[in-house]
Amino acid sequence: MRAFNPKKKAIVLLLIGIVFLTYSFKSKFFEVAKQIEIYNSLFKELNMYYVDEINPAEFTNKAIKNTLKDLDPYTIFYTEQDVENARIRRAGEYGGIGVAVNYIEQGIQISEIYKDFSADKAGLKAGDIIISVDNQSIKNRKVEELSMLLKGTPNSKLSIEVNRQGEIFRKDIFRDKVLINAVPFAEMIDENTGYIALTRFNEKASSEVKKAYRKLKKQGMTKLVFDLRYNPGGSLLESIRISNFFLPKGRKIVSTKAKIKKWSTTYKTKNDPLDLEIPIVVLINERSASASEIVSGSLQDYDRAVIMGKRSFGKGLVQRQKELTYGTQLKLTISKYYTPSGRCIQELDYENRDSKTGKVPKFSDTGINEFKTANGRTVYDGGGVMPDVEINTSNRNKTTEELLKSKAIFDFATLYFYENKTLENLSDFKFKNSSFNKFADYLKIDTTFVIPQEFLFKKAFLSAKENNISRAYNEITEKLAAYKVNEISKNKDIILELIKSEIIERYFYKEGVYQYNLKNDKTISEALSLLKNEEKYSKILSGK
Repeated sequence: MRAFNPKKKAIVLLLIGIVFLTYSFKSKFFEVAKQIEIYNSLFKELNMYYVDEINPAEFTNKAIKNTLKDLDPYTIFYTEQDVENARIRRAGEYGGIGVAVNYIEQGIQISEIYKDFSADKAGLKAGDIIISVDNQSIKNRKVEELSMLLKGTPNSKLSIEVNRQGEIFRKDIFRDKVLINAVPFAEMIDENTGYIALTRFNEKASSEVKKAYRKLKKQGMTKLVFDLRYNPGGSLLESIRISNFFLPKGRKIVSTKAKIKKWSTTYKTKNDPLDLEIPIVVLINERSASASEIVSGSLQDYDRAVIMGKRSFGKGLVQRQKELTYGTQLKLTISKYYTPSGRCIQELDYENRDSKTGKVPKFSDTGINEFKTANGRTVYDGGGVMPDVEINTSNRNKTTEELLKSKAIFDFATLYFYENKTLENLSDFKFKNSSFNKFADYLKIDTTFVIPQEFLFKKAFLSAKENNISRAYNEITEKLAAYKVNEISKNKDIILELIKSEIIERYFYKEGVYQYNLKNDKTISEALSLLKNEEKYSKILSGK
């Protein structure tokens, strides 16, 4: 009998493993090649023989997007134009007229005017609809065609035709170099407390935060309210740099775990901090996502700041751009990220999406895990960053969510502006709880806020053959309208704040909204109160 040779056995097992992996790789590669070949042959047949003309780019774009939609919302195919738009967002500057817009059937509707840029100087207003550009009608154009019409080389001229509340007029406007400031507002709340609002993590975010911090420090700031509410995120590296402002050099900020080993990385602070002592309250809400959660999560894990507000969005996924052919790109999810304590704050488990219903489960459905901060405080994974101090508001119901997806609040603010053209001072603005009734009355004529029940009922009515049910139709329509108002009234506190912000912006730009909030925002007021109570602030962070 031959003696057992463990070395030989290990070699045999290794060879078997290599053969298995090679076969598995070849099998997957063959399957991919097979499916691509099937699609190519299908497309050739359609293009050659289908009775109507097929637009190859549009057809392929739809096919690609349908392929990606079952993965996650962040894995996206970018056409050449999309690539340029994404570059502009990251860079934070472009040639344009200084507006934010919505694309609608009639053309391009202005949703926000940026102060002191060309659109503002030309007297354009939020709610205006651009219906032609350089004498070309843009009605019923595709978004891809509309997205770059207003952008171009700085100092170049464009002629636009505008519909304002039914009145048509023309304007010749020169494009500016538009700078998108990641920090739109940084002021002192009182003699000691500074306030910095960061609204995006573009390539200039960290430099803008540093600039704002130094400005406020010169004005006597010894405490800081750092507002990340409604910040959807952006650059991972910028979030690390901003965390580094308040954490020592060499600290782990975030780690990523990917299928590809080289993309599994631990990111640490590389620079000397700006300030390790200043008390900080970081504000977050349901719309604070991604890079916002990296900053708030790392400062929480090191007990460097008190996190206040509402639970954040819960996006613990990292994307990277991959170059494709003909100037296109694929932005794909490559990894999950983990805060310094080891928690992943991703809420939705896209991998286990129900193939029949399309429903995506939550990681928290199977239980959440406890982690410890540097001081031993308990924090959790499975669904956003939970604030240390939660600000109580009503919980949004489904009807309110539908309202917020619609243009009803925006259109109501436009109507309000033209009915109340004079508002000299911000301090004169009054929109009380009783004013909510005006908004409720407006919803009776609004056509953008449609709940599923209304849609289904109208569809059933239109498909009915009988012509004698119009009275019943009107009665049910009125009941559904009353139901909508009753449901959104349960979230009156949330809706009133959004309406006020939208209206104030019409008169005093975004700057006015921030000025108003410094004195009237409940969360900022709570943050200020906590920073004045040093004992309570320290007790929260101590974990005792």
